[in-house]
Amino acid sequence: MQIKSIKAYHVVQPFVDGPYRMSKGRQADAFDAVIVAIIADSGLTGWGEMAPLGNFYSAAFPAGARAGVPEIAPHLIGHDPRGLASIGRLMDTVFKGHPYIKSALDMACWDLAARAAGVPLVTMLGGRESDMAETYRVVTHGTLDQMAALAKRIIAEGCRRLQVKVGGNVHDDIERVTTVASAVPKGTVIFCDANAGWTPYQARQFADATRGIDYTFEQPCTTIEENMSVRRMLDKPMVLDESVTSLEEMLEIHRLGAADGLTLKISRLGGVTRTRQIRDVAVDLGFMITVEDTGGAEIDTAAMAHLSLSTPQERRLHAIAFHEWVTVRTAFNAPPVTGSHMGIPDGPGLGIDVDPSLLGKPFFEIG
Repeated sequence: MQIKSIKAYHVVQPFVDGPYRMSKGRQADAFDAVIVAIIADSGLTGWGEMAPLGNFYSAAFPAGARAGVPEIAPHLIGHDPRGLASIGRLMDTVFKGHPYIKSALDMACWDLAARAAGVPLVTMLGGRESDMAETYRVVTHGTLDQMAALAKRIIAEGCRRLQVKVGGNVHDDIERVTTVASAVPKGTVIFCDANAGWTPYQARQFADATRGIDYTFEQPCTTIEENMSVRRMLDKPMVLDESVTSLEEMLEIHRLGAADGLTLKISRLGGVTRTRQIRDVAVDLGFMITVEDTGGAEIDTAAMAHLSLSTPQERRLHAIAFHEWVTVRTAFNAPPVTGSHMGIPDGPGLGIDVDPSLLGKPFFEIG
């Protein structure tokens, strides 16, 4: 089997609930996605997607993805998409760095390889460990009343896991988290995610003032060393997200004992291949794992779901259903969400049925 042609689409995906707000005034109104179709000479098509959260969240930006895919795609024509390691090395050879640009192409090759084998992607990723993954929902930055109302609404809709955005003014965030924790039932799982918005001094202030609240601290500071300095005085679990950019960084986090859990973003790591590699090593090293991405709709959510459900259940933290965040559809047979749990769609590969008519005209095509 050989890659016959490649198409790339640009799809803006506005958020259902309006702007997504983080610390330091950062916000986005939509995911700005690049969707890739890789067509083999067998007639099968594999799909991939990546979508940065604005220009501020990861070392990725939408215009960069749209410019980079046409630079890499011509080199893939004629190669076997099932040679996933070989495809990855080829992309790294012809285009140095910028893993986010390669993510959708890598994902599409995995989808195509699994479709060719007639098996769901979860099988190729190690096998299904459970039928459903528990999901979390995000309480974004806002006023005390807004955040409490949103947390109550999420709980009323059946979710029991909240990620509360912090990382702004420390004293305001202490009030925010205290208010949210008081507004939800006892036993609600809470993660306080600063998105690397604090100095160690500020993070320690927050941690000291909120000792009475049961939560997991997520990425308070920017560097691994800064987070480690906070962890030394912390009496709560810590998860790192933005710090996990490569296998080498993950191993450094383990060497220092800087975290109990990791959040792996597919596009930040460069695709399904490297996410699976880092996930498997991290599981063996004893980390708790969340697999997600910087954004996207049905295609990317399906990849996240397959990676989540092939993660051992005892090492899995939770998942997120990004396709429910946005107002546009890109595919049928989306990952099923029941209450606070998400599964994978039936069928080979990602299991979804992408409708090209929903994507508009390709901005790039080669074959």
